[in-house]
Amino acid sequence: MASINFISSCCLYVFILSSSFNLLIQATEESGGDINWWCQTTPHPNQCNYFLGRGRGHHTPPKHRADFRMRVLQAAIDNANEAQGCAKNLGEMCSTTVTKAVWNDCYQLLNNTISQLNQTVIGLKNNRSSDFDAQTWLSAALTNLQTCFTGCVELNVTDLVTPIRSSNLTEMISNSLAINHLFLKQKSSSDQTDDFPGWVTRHDRRLLTTATIQSIANVTVSKAAGSRFPTIQSALDYAGSIERLNQRFIIYIKSGVYNENILIGSDFNNIMFVGDGIRYTIISGNRSVAGGSTTYSSATVGVDGSGFFARGITFRNTAGPEGAQAVALRSASDLSVFYACSFEGYQDTLFTVSQRQFYKLCYISGTVDFIFGNAAVVFQNCVILVRKPLNGQANMITAQGRGDPFQNTGISIHNCRVVPSPDLIPVVGSVQTYLGRPWQEFSRTVFLKTYMDSFINPKGWSPWGNTDFAFSTLYYGEYSCFGSGAALENRVNWTGYHAQMSLSEAYDFTVEGLIAGRQWLPATGVSFTAGM
Repeated sequence: MASINFISSCCLYVFILSSSFNLLIQATEESGGDINWWCQTTPHPNQCNYFLGRGRGHHTPPKHRADFRMRVLQAAIDNANEAQGCAKNLGEMCSTTVTKAVWNDCYQLLNNTISQLNQTVIGLKNNRSSDFDAQTWLSAALTNLQTCFTGCVELNVTDLVTPIRSSNLTEMISNSLAINHLFLKQKSSSDQTDDFPGWVTRHDRRLLTTATIQSIANVTVSKAAGSRFPTIQSALDYAGSIERLNQRFIIYIKSGVYNENILIGSDFNNIMFVGDGIRYTIISGNRSVAGGSTTYSSATVGVDGSGFFARGITFRNTAGPEGAQAVALRSASDLSVFYACSFEGYQDTLFTVSQRQFYKLCYISGTVDFIFGNAAVVFQNCVILVRKPLNGQANMITAQGRGDPFQNTGISIHNCRVVPSPDLIPVVGSVQTYLGRPWQEFSRTVFLKTYMDSFINPKGWSPWGNTDFAFSTLYYGEYSCFGSGAALENRVNWTGYHAQMSLSEAYDFTVEGLIAGRQWLPATGVSFTAGM
């Protein structure tokens, strides 16, 4: 994770609620006045007025809130395209390995932001997407830029991204999030349970749970002599060379340790990795911030394409605790599922960057901030293994990155087990272990019905450094957890901490409440609990 200095020196914006922002709540679907009236209902009215005012070609006020939403979204796209052009020109002047590394990350992330903004506009115009979808994609669009800025701080090249910072893009996306928030429908209060979120089709459920899936794979990766696909990358290259019509493409990866760094780009949708089990199929890399990478680019496997599935695979980063930030898996894949997988590392093992993700029956191991990011992500029936850190370090299980109060993101750990790994057990009494700390101002993390072993610090949660940062704006909560580490008597007394969440509060962080899982997970075939 980046240091706390990221908040002050390289944060994309500071969200300030203007006194007129209450108008946003009062505005009705058809009410309105001139563009100034509408802009006063947003968190960044000055930028709104400038980019939607008469000087920018808009001569009539919005007819209603839906019209206003589309205008703000289009202004954000215009800003993003302008920033992209400036950033591309700046990239041609990068002369060092460090600046090239940061520029590559930021340019890719900016392109992803443009794609997500366009996806939002097209989906809303054509009624193909829900308001919840739009909030997810807008949250991801903003997170991409925050991730870019994290990398620039890590490698001390903050000036490199000046075109993005000066474009007011983040403010316009923040305005879009606030406007779209009012279109979100009330969540269902159903407590029905199911094996998977609803967006997982019956066919995909069978793919994730059927023992003989290897027999129907499109290609097989094997280290055996004469194999047509000796590397995972060669199989991905083949998938990209054929016409798939966005159909699922299954890559069966036979037993072996595959020393590869893999990127599954945003144009590679519906890819599935199937291994022979976490002890046998291992994808391994060793990139790290200490070795010159950004956290983002240190990932052994990075996934941007939507609908990515993985089953029976270990994702590993071997940089060790001395490598500092070193990611095993980085995922920004919307509607993605990881089933019976393992994620091994130390600091920053699992980077859940953005969008909707579901992890079932997985193992996640690490030390500092080893489950982090700004996705809407649910971990169900997983084992969280806390390892031995460097001398003097404390373990932080989570570091959630929600930077805007209207982002529909958060980390939910449900029906899991939090235990020390074998290397920590001998020294467990000398190492402090916390459930998490707030990486960003509106950080959201909850533990629901989860077993916590006795090594969890009685306070439960840690501040970010020696500060009171985000104490009143974060949302941390626990519901019906058990084990000797789950005692609530000595927990922190921060305003944003909820020691005893109500059932309705906890429901907001279930598969149904946080990731709208009943709409997409049933199609994957992975079992899940929709409610509590």
